Amino acid sequence: MSEANSNSIRSLSPELAKKAHDELGEVPERIDEDIETLRTWISKQPHLKARQDAQFLVAFLRGCKYSLEKTKLKLDNFYAMRGAVPELYKNRIVGEKQLSILDTGCLLRLPQPLQADGPRIHISRYGQYDSKKYSIAEVVQVNTMLGEIQIREDDNAMISGFVEIIDMKGIGAGHLFQFDAVLVKKLAVLGDKAYPYRPKGFHFVNAPSSAEKFMSIAKSLMSEKIRKRFHIHSKLDSLYKYVPKECLPAEYGGSNGTIQDVVSTWRTKLLAYKPFFEEEASYGTNEKLRRGKPVNAESLFGIEGSFRKLDID
Repeated sequence: MSEANSNSIRSLSPELAKKAHDELGEVPERIDEDIETLRTWISKQPHLKARQDAQFLVAFLRGCKYSLEKTKLKLDNFYAMRGAVPELYKNRIVGEKQLSILDTGCLLRLPQPLQADGPRIHISRYGQYDSKKYSIAEVVQVNTMLGEIQIREDDNAMISGFVEIIDMKGIGAGHLFQFDAVLVKKLAVLGDKAYPYRPKGFHFVNAPSSAEKFMSIAKSLMSEKIRKRFHIHSKLDSLYKYVPKECLPAEYGGSNGTIQDVVSTWRTKLLAYKPFFEEEASYGTNEKLRRGKPVNAESLFGIEGSFRKLDID
């Protein structure tokens, strides 16, 4: 998993190469030059310690449609988030807790994308984890780890984005009690300002009627662009218009792996990334060294002040 300033980038399938060119403005002959520009920029930022391997940087270029200025900002925020959202990044290692959360099958990334050049399909089943044992922040932490593996390995996700199916089956009072509007706001900002991902749609299935209220709160925290991508399905049939049945796992009537296969694949993957995540702790930003205003919870989320008001002695 060592990077040693690696310059190699995986070659794309013809379908994905065409999509990267048509939708993201990827010009293969220019990639090396863009990566060198980013590396030079990183080396001149006294506050920033960032990874510089080519595959990692090209994921950010793709996520920002090759705008160098946007890419720099996103990379900077990607690392600044570690200090700004400590509940997701503290002790982010491949340990028993992280593996146990993965083993519940609450976070799935399916083996086959929607089509050859299509988005990756994710299924989140938050009702599967024991809310007495784990917090939603701990579950989301594992989700960020899977996402960082995708940044490095998943060309479909980085070029075509992902479709997220949120299966609400089994969500109980314990899970709802953990629902935290501040964390949702942080995640919305993370997705918008720090991650090179391209969400293509969020589909809620098996949603109880009370979910409508939850959704209206969540939607109020999102940008208009993201809001349009949210759908609630009372029956799976209406989901199939967006994600055909065969693209789902066997347990949902499809042929895209079984839940246990998906969990086993990702467990092996996460274990292989153990040294990577141990090393990850050394990357980030030192806001004291940043030229200009520090990037912290207040500047990113505008919530530091409200926390102060809520301080309880």
